[in-house]
Amino acid sequence: MSVCEQCLRHSHLIAHLAPRIAGLLDRPRQRPSRLLELDEEGLIERVTRGRSADVARRFVEEFDADEALEQLIDADVSAICRHAAQFPQGLHRLTDPPRVLYCTGPPERLGELLSQPAATVVGTRKPSPYGTEVAKELGRGLAVAGVTVISGLALGVDAFAHRGALAGKGRPVAVLACGPNVAYPTRHYKLHREIREVGVVLSELPPGCRPFRWSFPARNRIMAALGAITIVVEAADPSGSLITAVFANDMGKTVGAVPGHVTSRLAAGSNRLLRDGAATIRGTEDVLDELFGVGNGPHGPRGVTVEPDLELDARLRTVLDAVEAGEGVGEIAARTRMTATEVRSALGQLEAEGLIVAGGIGWYQRAASG
Repeated sequence: MSVCEQCLRHSHLIAHLAPRIAGLLDRPRQRPSRLLELDEEGLIERVTRGRSADVARRFVEEFDADEALEQLIDADVSAICRHAAQFPQGLHRLTDPPRVLYCTGPPERLGELLSQPAATVVGTRKPSPYGTEVAKELGRGLAVAGVTVISGLALGVDAFAHRGALAGKGRPVAVLACGPNVAYPTRHYKLHREIREVGVVLSELPPGCRPFRWSFPARNRIMAALGAITIVVEAADPSGSLITAVFANDMGKTVGAVPGHVTSRLAAGSNRLLRDGAATIRGTEDVLDELFGVGNGPHGPRGVTVEPDLELDARLRTVLDAVEAGEGVGEIAARTRMTATEVRSALGQLEAEGLIVAGGIGWYQRAASG
C-alpha cells in the first residue's frame, strides 16, 4: 500500500461525515470543492455541531490504520495517497486533490493505464439511440487506438462508453461516487466486474461506502483531471456532465462535445459547449486529432489505420441516404419504388456492414462508425 496514516485517516473521516456533508450540500449538483480542501479539524467544524463534533473528533483519535489496511486487503483494494509517487500527476492540478485513491487491482495497473493518453467520456443517463451509438463507438474506437477510456459507470452514456472500450479490447477506468468495490448502480454489477478484471475501478471513498448526492460532482473532478480531454455526448442544460466539462476547462484541458439535434433537450448542454468553443467531436478521429495533432491520430505512434469507405451499389446507397434523411421503411419504399421486403433486405445488409443501427420499430439511423 502506498498510503500514509494521515491521508488514510482523513479519507475515512470524509466517509464518516458523508451523511452530514450530504445534509449541508442540499442543492443539486453543488460542488463540494471547498469542503474537500479543509483539514480534519476544519472539516469537523464546518459540517458538525455540538455532540456530533465530539463524536467526529473521537473517531479521529481512535482511528486504527492497521485495521483499515486489513479491510483493504479483504476487499482486494489498493490505496494510493497524494504523497505517493504512484499518485496520478493530473490530480495535483486540482485545488482539492483526493487524499487517497482507492483502486481495484495493483497500483501499477492504474499507472500503466494513465501512462498512455486518456479520454474522459461523459453524458446523459438517458441517451437517445444516437447518443448510445456514438458513446459506444467512441469507447471502442479509442480503445482500439490505445487510448484509455475513463467514465463514471453511470447509466446511459458512461456505461456504453465502458462497454465500447471493452469491445475494443481496451482496459477502461471507472471512477465511482461510492467505494470502488460497490457496484453502483446495482444493475451494472456485471459491467463493474468486467472492468475490475481488466481495467481499474477507483474512488476517493473507502471500500463499502455508499454514494451520496455530493459525491457525484466530487468524482467528476477526478474524471476531468485524469483525462487529457473530456468529451460530452448528449447532455441537458444543466447536467452533471457539464460539471465535468467545467472542471476540465478550469484546468486548461481540452473539452469536446458531440453535436446533437438542435431541437433536442438531451443535447442542449453539449450543443451549448460547441457554441462556446468546445472541440467538435464527430468520431474517434476527431479525438485522436485533439490528442496527437491534426492528421497524426489515425496514423500516429500506435499505427492505427482507418478503414476506407465501403463501396456500395446504387440501391444500397439510395437506402442509406434515405436513412440519413430520417425516412422509414414505408417512405423509402414509396420514393424508390422498391417493395417493403426489398427495403428491409437492404436495411439488413447495411446493418450487417455496420453502417446503420436500428433506432426503434421500423426506423434506422446512421451508425457512428458508418
